[in-house]
Amino acid sequence: MAYMDDAERKLVSVAVTEAEGATSGEIVTVLAEASDGYTDVALLWAVGAAFTAMSVFAAFPQPFLDTWDHWFAGWGHEWTSGELASLVIALGMIKFLGVMLVQQWQPLKWALIPGPVKALRVRDQAVRQFKVGAERRTTGRTGVLIYLSMREHRAEIVADESIAAMVPAEVWGEAMGDMLAHIRHGRLAEGLAVGIRDVGHVLAEHFPRGADDVNELPDRLIEV
Repeated sequence: MAYMDDAERKLVSVAVTEAEGATSGEIVTVLAEASDGYTDVALLWAVGAAFTAMSVFAAFPQPFLDTWDHWFAGWGHEWTSGELASLVIALGMIKFLGVMLVQQWQPLKWALIPGPVKALRVRDQAVRQFKVGAERRTTGRTGVLIYLSMREHRAEIVADESIAAMVPAEVWGEAMGDMLAHIRHGRLAEGLAVGIRDVGHVLAEHFPRGADDVNELPDRLIEV
């Protein structure tokens, strides 16, 4: 899914170019559809629902058996241990498949993912993107990644070690706040541009641009 048109992409690229005009630092922007597929979370919900259903059956079997006898077996049916075991397994499988199926509806799937899990996966993916696209790819190790993950509604700023040693995490929090204030209202490109501007100001303070500085990383928005 495209979240920006060409004009908005250009706005982001221009913001990066302008921000880097006063610093030797390099800013990389990444826009992701999602940071993970969360298949493991969906499986955990399905497994939990299946075991819950089987546990309820084990604790209160008679209502289940009465219902089965009423619709399928008849009054004279005598349950064997093998039939009971088969019924428990079938109940668990039906519940497992049912929960997996309903999670194909994306709004429900994303609603069932705990916030801390989303935050951790977004952070992990931001670090991976940073390692691929920015870490140790500048002369002074002065790369910064601004990462947005749309499905999770989360953002991260990851800095190379030279910058992290000099800039407290709280400073990036201020830049993040300015950026998200726009993004929350649907102004995605404008929010990124504001975040880039704030990051550029921080970099210019600690890593001013030298006379021989060259652009080492792409200014364009990377969409994954």
